[in-house]
Amino acid sequence: MIRVLVVDDEALIRTGFQHILDAADGIETVAAVSGGQALQAVRELRPDIVLLDIRMPDVDGLTILAGIRQLPAPPVVAMLTTFDTDEYVAAALRAGAAGFLLKDTDPEQLGHLVRTLATGDTVLSSKVTRTVVDGFLDGGTDESAVRAVARLTEREREALILLAEGLSNGDIGGRMFLSAGTVKDHVSTILTKLRVDNRVRAALIAERAGLLRRPRNGDR
Repeated sequence: MIRVLVVDDEALIRTGFQHILDAADGIETVAAVSGGQALQAVRELRPDIVLLDIRMPDVDGLTILAGIRQLPAPPVVAMLTTFDTDEYVAAALRAGAAGFLLKDTDPEQLGHLVRTLATGDTVLSSKVTRTVVDGFLDGGTDESAVRAVARLTEREREALILLAEGLSNGDIGGRMFLSAGTVKDHVSTILTKLRVDNRVRAALIAERAGLLRRPRNGDR
């Protein structure tokens, strides 16, 4: 059972997420609280996943994220927002957020996304992913990132690109015709070679190294 804590300043949003998640197989919402109650709830309830509103009037979501990350064995945190170009995206990802979801995410997809987070995969809304890929975080190529990526094999770079585009291990395996176990091994090796501790940071290195700046269908 995946234990989830929902943190949002709007009671309607909290209740809605709780109902959707509690109806999903293998997921239990341990609490749905406002920002001021978040850290205490994490300490007492020890959830596996925290869905955390990034903008709240009583306390900033980034402040809560920083507090959670300082706890022993902190839970996985995914940020919630209504804005696909929220200026806090960069700060949240750099602070260790494992995902970034829009609040209008399809209810039928929410349970799947929580399970994806629980397996250690990154979850980024497609709109947020495009924001990151288009250089929202830095813009320009970072030479240290280029050197880091140079340590990867061709297949590992291919997997890194797909990872950075927000694909799960299963989706990466489908694209590369690899088993789930092989993809997991690739991801582990990529993180080790890039000297990062999570998929989001690996994705940022891919962006800064220029791996994601290539023409897309429909681009002029």
